Amino acid sequence: MDRKPPRRTRERIVETSLRLFNDFGEPNVTTAFIADEMNISPGNLYYHFHKKDEIVEAIFSMFRQEMENLLAAPSARAANVEDIWLFLHLLFEQIWKYRFFYRDLNDLLTRNRVLEINFRRILEQKIHTALALCEGLVFTGAMRADGEELRALATNMAVIATYWLSFEYARDPRGNQEDGRIGRGVHQVMSLAAPFLVGESRALFERLSLEYLKPPKEARS
Repeated sequence: MDRKPPRRTRERIVETSLRLFNDFGEPNVTTAFIADEMNISPGNLYYHFHKKDEIVEAIFSMFRQEMENLLAAPSARAANVEDIWLFLHLLFEQIWKYRFFYRDLNDLLTRNRVLEINFRRILEQKIHTALALCEGLVFTGAMRADGEELRALATNMAVIATYWLSFEYARDPRGNQEDGRIGRGVHQVMSLAAPFLVGESRALFERLSLEYLKPPKEARS
């Protein structure tokens, strides 16, 4: 069996930094901390990244590409409620994967112009995608809302999706597991659209809500 080639040091730095930023918050992680965690010298890390912001930007480049691909995906056809629910779940999984960006968002945007410009574009794309999804529901008769209501709804959905993990973190600062946060976030975003849903779409929303809000099996046993 062929052995996989060892990961390059630069890739390991990015991977380790993402984990540490997610676990401890980006402001609390230094390059010395990263080097120590990897058991390499600070000079070795400096060879690849001259400062921590360069590591942050490398991670953000990965995040931006993955997020842009995800946000572009639902525009291919009119989605139903179940499609949107699945899309939101995938979106929240991406947000959780790079959660330090969302938890430390204001601090990062204040310090880093590259992130400021590009994160603004991601927010605009979130609103655009949410609007397209809701317009698809209106087109198929699953939702009743006028243009102004749809624009407000799309913006509110983007706001909740962006700041949900900050809200969850404030409620439980020491919890570092997904532990239902994704499901609660998806449900909260969909709850914004619920008053506009009609007929079978509203019934489907209610059935999906019951599934998402079930306690873990261990808790029910």
